[in-house]
Amino acid sequence: MAEAADFQGTSASPARRWLRRTGALLAGAPLLAGLLQLPAASPAEAATASETVAVSVDSLTPSIPTDGDTLTVSGTVTNNGKQAVTDAQVDLRVGQELNTRSGIDTAAKTTGHQPGTDGVPVGGKYVEKFSKLTPGVSESFDISVPVDELDLGGNGIYQFAVSLSGQTAAQPWPQVLGIQRTFLPWQPDGPDTQTKTTVLWPLISTVHMTAQTGSNESQTPVFRDNDLAKELAPGGRLEQMVSLGKDLDVTWVVDPDLLASVDAMTRSYRVQDEDGTTTTAGTRADQELAKQWLAELQDAVADNEVVALPFADPDLASLAHNGTAVTGSLGHLKEATDVAADTVESILHVEPTTDFAWPVDGAVDPSIVKVATSAGADKVIARSDSLDETAGLTYTPSAARPIGSGTTAVVADARLSTAFQGDMTRASTSTLAVQRFLAQSLALNLQTDKQRSIVIAPQRMPTAGQARALAEAVTALQGGGWTEPQDLTEAATAKPDPDATTKVPSASAYPSALRKQELQRSAFEQIAATQDKLDKFKVILSNESRVVTPFGRAMDRGMSTSWRGRGTEAAVYRNDVETYLESLADQVTLIEKSETKLSGRSATIPVTVQNNLVQGVDNLVLRLTSTSPRRLKIGGYAYEEQPVTVSGGHSQTVKFTTSAEANGQAEVIAQLYTEDGQKYGDPVKFDVKVTEFTATVMLVIGGGFLLLVLAGFRMYTQRKRAARAVEENGPDTSDENTDGPENPEGPDDRPTEESGSGAGADDPEQPSDPAPDTPAESADPSGTGERVDR
Repeated sequence: MAEAADFQGTSASPARRWLRRTGALLAGAPLLAGLLQLPAASPAEAATASETVAVSVDSLTPSIPTDGDTLTVSGTVTNNGKQAVTDAQVDLRVGQELNTRSGIDTAAKTTGHQPGTDGVPVGGKYVEKFSKLTPGVSESFDISVPVDELDLGGNGIYQFAVSLSGQTAAQPWPQVLGIQRTFLPWQPDGPDTQTKTTVLWPLISTVHMTAQTGSNESQTPVFRDNDLAKELAPGGRLEQMVSLGKDLDVTWVVDPDLLASVDAMTRSYRVQDEDGTTTTAGTRADQELAKQWLAELQDAVADNEVVALPFADPDLASLAHNGTAVTGSLGHLKEATDVAADTVESILHVEPTTDFAWPVDGAVDPSIVKVATSAGADKVIARSDSLDETAGLTYTPSAARPIGSGTTAVVADARLSTAFQGDMTRASTSTLAVQRFLAQSLALNLQTDKQRSIVIAPQRMPTAGQARALAEAVTALQGGGWTEPQDLTEAATAKPDPDATTKVPSASAYPSALRKQELQRSAFEQIAATQDKLDKFKVILSNESRVVTPFGRAMDRGMSTSWRGRGTEAAVYRNDVETYLESLADQVTLIEKSETKLSGRSATIPVTVQNNLVQGVDNLVLRLTSTSPRRLKIGGYAYEEQPVTVSGGHSQTVKFTTSAEANGQAEVIAQLYTEDGQKYGDPVKFDVKVTEFTATVMLVIGGGFLLLVLAGFRMYTQRKRAARAVEENGPDTSDENTDGPENPEGPDDRPTEESGSGAGADDPEQPSDPAPDTPAESADPSGTGERVDR
């Protein structure tokens, strides 16, 4: 942020301050006279010598002193040199007053003793002495001094240093051998104007849940690892965020996925082992941790604003730069936004705000803003090192900036937001960060009499150490007097500064370090492919929500900001989701068939559909297709379809009627389809061997033909005998004679029913139901006897 200046703080010291310091100088005149006889050290030499001993300021209380307070400073001094330091003394020094925020930055980066700017020692009894500091050995110190003895001036920020003076055998004269600077915010007169300050308190974690929900009705969730339980345990990162944040006036920014994951832990769940192939049951102790954490969080947020990010905190910049060209990617962002409010409200019992988007590190460009607002958000949390001021303002403007199309950029202050990055496990690092944070806040307040709204947006996932340092600073800030708390929504709706920049930086200005961490296009393409498989799978399910919901949320997690810098892990997660979905879809399949033999003109072919899912499937169609319809037809055509419905854990056999047109072998293909005509699963191919007339059928036909021939021969011989008898004896007119040609088949010689059926009924070529015969025709011995049988 461009910044020229500054607040108008009173720099004049009281008269007694001048007198005391003048007296100290006069009292030290003999010593000074001796020193004047020594070679004068250059500033560079003084700075180098002052790095011999490491000075650590582990505690400074109170962080913001006021009149009447006693300032207590404690820490350690460590001799990093090769020679012992003798006549060592720890002093407190009040340096020059700092008038700008950039001046604070410069002072914080300065190393080594800087004569003239570090100030003179407070001296007197407010020192700690060591006769000897052995190389490599640390000694602790603890000095308390009344604030009145520091001779601080008017409202402002003062350099404050702890130094170690002594001498070595190589340089046997008193000199500063180590120094550590920090800052004292000082405001005895009270502020002219209070700055409204919004502190975001993020509850965000990495991805913990898989898409798996167990193979039972209860849908037991499966976690990737047990890391979430460690974060919830006493001293863990998330436990610290809640226990520290509950006493602060902050705006909670939560990822609904974290809440859903912890909520899932309160019941039965399972955890993948390291190999990812087996799972173990979550412990009752971890379930209790989850219940306790949620209960404490519910109490903590009851009276504070809660902002819900889209589910799983999607990486907006990755989506904008690499995902928008992939079909369906923005749809996932919309779904993640839509479920956010319900998730938070159902678990925390508060109604969250969902109209804020938070790109990584508040870095924005036009495409990020467009994507961020595409799902319904109209406010984007940016940062001042992205929306850099270009109008030459001498103060930090308010956070809200209208950036067009009804969108507001809420610009967090970069210096305050990044104050607690890095390793905060060391007390000295944390203490210095807290003092610098408070100094920057006071300097900001003293820049102008205009009241402004300032937003502090720390890193998304502070460590436990960072969270403790941030909480300490916010606690001090909210008791410092120059700020008053404000919700994020109030900051976003505050009146914008007309001179503040509203121009969103171009895509080329986006930090290259952040761009290297983004999810690539291939990640979004894989998510789209998984979604396509899910769409095909869900249409056959009787209860699709059992699958659609967990897989939808898993794909949201695949786009999470938490994957930044962990591309390999992100790819493994996406692969696991896709593979698991495929394994479920494969639970509905066709049973393989071996070669089938078809005897006769027609037969049925059974095909079995197996459903190993817990729930039933429907909306499926089984199609059986003959690749050689001239030889074998299915249902009278080349193929036939039948609907399929299979209960969970069961199978169904579907029978198809076939008809043979010719002998030989025909390939048949069984394929499942969804009702909209999409293929489902792999086809099953098998051969059908067609034998239209079998040996048994041929034997029956042959036997019938033989009987027909024999019957005809017998009739022929009878007619011959009858004709010869007529010639020899003349016609026989006796009524008792029934063997004449008028009735050639007497009682003993008629064809029986068995012979009639063999020669006539089984012959498809024989006529049925002939017209009534004339008397002559009735007497014709060549008749088949069919009339007699019926």
